[in-house]
Amino acid sequence: MTRATATVPMPEPTDALEDRDDEALAIDQAADEAAHEAAVDSVQHLRMLEALLFAAAEPLDDDTLKARLPQGADLAGLLAELQAIYEHRGVNLVRVSGKWAFRTASDLAFLLRKETTEQRRLSRAGIETLAIIAYHQPVTRAEIEEIRGVGVSKGTLDLLLEIGWVKLRGRRRTPGRPVTYGTTEAFLQHFGLDRVADLPGMDELKAAGLLDSSVPTGFVMPSPSDALTADEDPLDEADIAELLAPTSDDES
Repeated sequence: MTRATATVPMPEPTDALEDRDDEALAIDQAADEAAHEAAVDSVQHLRMLEALLFAAAEPLDDDTLKARLPQGADLAGLLAELQAIYEHRGVNLVRVSGKWAFRTASDLAFLLRKETTEQRRLSRAGIETLAIIAYHQPVTRAEIEEIRGVGVSKGTLDLLLEIGWVKLRGRRRTPGRPVTYGTTEAFLQHFGLDRVADLPGMDELKAAGLLDSSVPTGFVMPSPSDALTADEDPLDEADIAELLAPTSDDES
């Protein structure tokens, strides 16, 4: 009678087990070191980003920040983290005109009003003209006058151009090729806007008391564009210089 025999697995040599444990330990240690280095790099990158934005005299765009930070830095993640850190501070990290800057928290703006000197106050005509340009750009002088219902003096437009909130955009592809006007990057920065599309809408204007609650039926808010439209031609430097040159009426 044949007796069945069981095959008993031979235990691995002690040296092989120790080698495997050493390899696993080395892998874990390498992973821990890599994670620690990544965390240290992230903290350092965050500090560098904070320093760049704090010291900047004007808002900085993504390309400028990427060029200043070490290669491989996660700019989007760092900006989001820095925004979260400063969300409830006295200053906030905000995006204006496509660029990044620290700004006083909106609810604390009153603290600085006494120290702010308004060098030039816009007239009612200036404010209305600026609003029309902002919401209807690209817009010509004739179109501004049609919307306002009264003429627009050259002095009003010149003042807006001098302040730097309005610019000459292009020429409309219509008879006479009138000049079109639009707002500038300085306008967006002054009013804390990232882009023209962020201008207050109808509900916001009503809530602020800047728009009559009884809006005419069929009224539609205009859709401004900060890019050249299909019916506009760009202005070159010679055109702009000629248009901005003082006339004999200005000198007299």
